[in-house]
Amino acid sequence: MDLGLAGRTYIVGGASRGLGRATAAALHAEGASVVIAARDQRALDDTARRIGLRAWPYAVDLADPHAGDILTDYAVTRTGRVDGALLNVGGPAPGNALDIDDDAWRGAFESAFLGPLRLARVVARRLGRDGALLFLLSSSVRSPISGLATSNGLRPGLAMVAKQLSDELGPRGIRVNVLLPGRIATERVAQLDSVTGDPATSRARYEAAIPLRRYGDPAELGRVAAFLLSPAASYVTGTALAVDGGAMRCL
Repeated sequence: MDLGLAGRTYIVGGASRGLGRATAAALHAEGASVVIAARDQRALDDTARRIGLRAWPYAVDLADPHAGDILTDYAVTRTGRVDGALLNVGGPAPGNALDIDDDAWRGAFESAFLGPLRLARVVARRLGRDGALLFLLSSSVRSPISGLATSNGLRPGLAMVAKQLSDELGPRGIRVNVLLPGRIATERVAQLDSVTGDPATSRARYEAAIPLRRYGDPAELGRVAAFLLSPAASYVTGTALAVDGGAMRCL
């Protein structure tokens, strides 16, 4: 299938590693240009070299209120256009609801909630018909994950905002969707397994509860993200799609 991505340009947040990098690679492999954003310039430069010539790195913190304008201007300067964005930031720090103080909650809100939302607002103003926004959130949107109180608190609200954005932007031909990754074999998930003190046992326990009996590969999610951002998904909007090997026990 031709996804229709050739000649298009996408901004990809959190692209120096993990699911952001996998999505940027999938978009690039289908012919798109990608502006890859994260805080670490060295890691971004390495990612750009791995992906290819149409990967443009720009180091910026998506919690910065000006990040959206910076990235969209850079995309237009480099490629002459912007067609969509993967709205992705690093997950909030682990912790239990009774242990996380107000400052940590505020910091998580600025980064994990307002960061992607600000970028979505700015990019949306520059999109024409067939543009697409894709929020990369978490399975915590539908079911809480033990030890991730800030994610459990913030991700569902942002998913509902994405749903409203799909209503507001739909008349302009702009689509808005959400991806809900489960246990994908990234550094982030490895860190969460390590917090238990026995990462091997933690992984085995999670894998036993996944119908496919394994963690996902980042490239598997990247391909789904590329499809949802592409013109091939032209009638898919307002949808939250789980990529979790069947782990969630809800529709």
